[in-house]
Amino acid sequence: MASGRHGIVAGVRRDLAAARGLTRAALGAAEAALDEAQRRRDEALARHSERLAALAASREAARREVRAHFERTAGAITEDLAAVAASCAPGAAGASWRAWRPTEPERGRRPGLFRIGTLGQEPAAAAIPALVPLLDLAHLSFTGEPSTVDGVIASLLLRVLGGTRPGEVRLTVYDPEQLGGSLAGFAPLGNADLLTFVGPGGLTGMLDDLVEQIRRINESVLAGEYASLAELTAATAARRPEPWRLVVLLGDAATAADLSSAQRAQLDRIVRTGVACGVHVLARGLPVEAHPTVEHVAVYGSTAACGATGDLPVRLDPPPAAERVAAACRELAELLLAGPPPAQFADLAPEKLWTECSATGLAAPLGDGPDGELVEVPLGDDPPHALIGGPSGSGKTNLIYAWLGSLTARYSPDELALYLLDFKEGVSFARFAPGRRDPSWLPQVRLVGVNVNGDREFGLALLRHLGEELRRRATAAKRHEATKLAELRAEDPSGHWPRIVAVIDEFQVLLAGRDAMATEAVSLLEDLARRGRSQGIHLVLASQDVSGIEALWGRSALIAQFTLRIALPKARRILADTNLAADVIPRFHAVVNADSGVPDANRIVRLPDASDRGSWRALQEKLWHARPEGLEPPRLFDGDAVPPYPADLCVDGAVLGETIDVGSRPAVLRLPRAPGRNLAVLGTRVEEACAVLGAAGRSLATLDGGARFSVVCLDDDASPAAGLLHAALPGARWYDADTAADLLAELAQELDGPLAEAPHYVIGYAWDAAGGQLRHLRTVLARGPERRVHVLGWWRGVTRLRDDLGGVGARFDAIGAWVALDVHGSELSPLSPQPGGPAWYPRPHRALFFDRAIHRAPEVIIPYEVGT
Repeated sequence: MASGRHGIVAGVRRDLAAARGLTRAALGAAEAALDEAQRRRDEALARHSERLAALAASREAARREVRAHFERTAGAITEDLAAVAASCAPGAAGASWRAWRPTEPERGRRPGLFRIGTLGQEPAAAAIPALVPLLDLAHLSFTGEPSTVDGVIASLLLRVLGGTRPGEVRLTVYDPEQLGGSLAGFAPLGNADLLTFVGPGGLTGMLDDLVEQIRRINESVLAGEYASLAELTAATAARRPEPWRLVVLLGDAATAADLSSAQRAQLDRIVRTGVACGVHVLARGLPVEAHPTVEHVAVYGSTAACGATGDLPVRLDPPPAAERVAAACRELAELLLAGPPPAQFADLAPEKLWTECSATGLAAPLGDGPDGELVEVPLGDDPPHALIGGPSGSGKTNLIYAWLGSLTARYSPDELALYLLDFKEGVSFARFAPGRRDPSWLPQVRLVGVNVNGDREFGLALLRHLGEELRRRATAAKRHEATKLAELRAEDPSGHWPRIVAVIDEFQVLLAGRDAMATEAVSLLEDLARRGRSQGIHLVLASQDVSGIEALWGRSALIAQFTLRIALPKARRILADTNLAADVIPRFHAVVNADSGVPDANRIVRLPDASDRGSWRALQEKLWHARPEGLEPPRLFDGDAVPPYPADLCVDGAVLGETIDVGSRPAVLRLPRAPGRNLAVLGTRVEEACAVLGAAGRSLATLDGGARFSVVCLDDDASPAAGLLHAALPGARWYDADTAADLLAELAQELDGPLAEAPHYVIGYAWDAAGGQLRHLRTVLARGPERRVHVLGWWRGVTRLRDDLGGVGARFDAIGAWVALDVHGSELSPLSPQPGGPAWYPRPHRALFFDRAIHRAPEVIIPYEVGT
């Protein structure tokens, strides 16, 4: 049994040992698991800490970004708000006192909002102006300490006066306690009738007068067509017909208690109806009826609150010093007493270009009247034509510039066509055509003539051109059964029928003397003046004095057509004999009279400075860039310029020079197989004679047909030009004094042979230098043209040409065309169809051309400048 017990004990011990082992193993595993869990927890805590740190960093970065974004946005909003406020109250209406100065509003801008301070309690670098409505917008009712409120009112009044034109604002001040002392700095305005102080007993009369002003404006000015003066001014695009009337009422509780029921009723009427009529109340200490047009401003020390700024507080601007107010008012009064400043050239242009239609006529301002309003000048059926007069230096050119600028800004090239001619020795109108320095040009201009005092032919050519246009329009009107331009344009909307205005400065030059040219010019002027009105052709003639123009004597019917008269200071015989207005007007003024100079029709106009090239260039470039696509530039005729030979000419004949006409046509000599088809150039001016022959030869070389050329030069002075022509002619042969006779003998022999297939042009320089020794020259001249041999030659006089044709008694039948240079008209009588020769007096760079095949009378041409 003992052994049995020992076995049991041993088994228990073994079991206990095994259990202890298992326990130790379990404890080890548990410790290991615990260690692993601790490790994992530590790692999780570390990761969480990292996340918390990253989150904190992100939050801080986000906070900084939000703050920066807010600051940027706030700054941008502040700048935008400041810019908006500056645009709503520009210049004197909204500038800080440090930068403040009087500034007139821009054209078309109506002032309304004015600064009283800045938004916010503290000053800021980019402060936003605090604005209150006033002119045409509201009445203002102030509460607060009187002296502070009076400073705010003084600031507002100074801004209003500085931000409007002189005379547009009138002040009435009722100050029973201080007797006007609160606003004493504005006293200088009383000298110009811009300020009225009302005493303690004058309130009733003042209110009654304001009510009467409102009634008058409603009845006579607005007349039921417009709701307010602001609407009328915007609709008519004119200056304001009535001034703004600011009524300042400075009172206190005692003053308010003393108001009678009648006074309260009148004040209430003004509040209800005044804004539409430009009457505005600025009241302190007096009851103002609640109304949508009343803006309340509560002043608290250096700050204020008002409905216009909502909940945002206003930091008030300090009031301007009394000395500054008085100085500004004194300057304003002096300006007003001196009269309104003259209109600027830019003021003549409308806000939008080319909006007017010329179907029924033209109307454009020339300057402004004594009241500062622009004075429009009409042209149409009545008055149809204008006569401008004034002595030298009185400003005719400036007046014409102003008128042209005003017209061209209103009427497009489809509505207006201009022809400009200046007989003075100058280039007044040259700026309207393209030049070397300025390629721009006035789109309405079709023709510009300058330096034409020696070229009356060009003036006559213009009148002939206008006469042709008149006949064209009359034919079209007859076809459409129209009696005037407006009807023609309505019946033929697809046609091009602009009104034509022809301006001729110093037109008396064209009519000088009693020759055939003056006679024809007067006849053309009479026809254009009489019939032009119905076809939209208008003449504007300018002169220093019309009384001495012989061609107009006995032509009262012609001058009577010019019912629009514009007289500059000291002008003579422009207005009626009983009208002496031109003798008393000052410089830079004009009398505009649309009733043939009758005194009752006078309108005095102050002319702007329109001669400034910078002002004109700005307008002209603007118009030029707006021109229709494909519009041709104007033709410029400069009497002092020599036209170059146009290399691209394509004509059927010999080009001799440029005709003096509107179209700048070349003068062409055709050389068919016919007797006399030769050319004689006559005169001693070598350069011009060589130019005529050089142009003729070069143009003939462009004709098809394989022509032959022979160049003969018998004069050393002409040798360089002859050599250039010889080099320019294909296959040309050269002959000099030793070989010229051989050429003529050869040609004379060929005349008896078969007819040549191509013409042969013999161009001879100084034929007369041979002294009559070229015995075959007469034969070639007489028989050559019929055999296709034509001589184009230069002789230094008619007598020398006669010698080569056979001497005294010789006929000139062989010379069918001639060009005369420095040869007087009487010397040309043997060659001219006119008895005694043409009325020709030689002029530099001018020649007289006659072709008996086409001319009834010779015409003046300009020899081309022929280069290499």
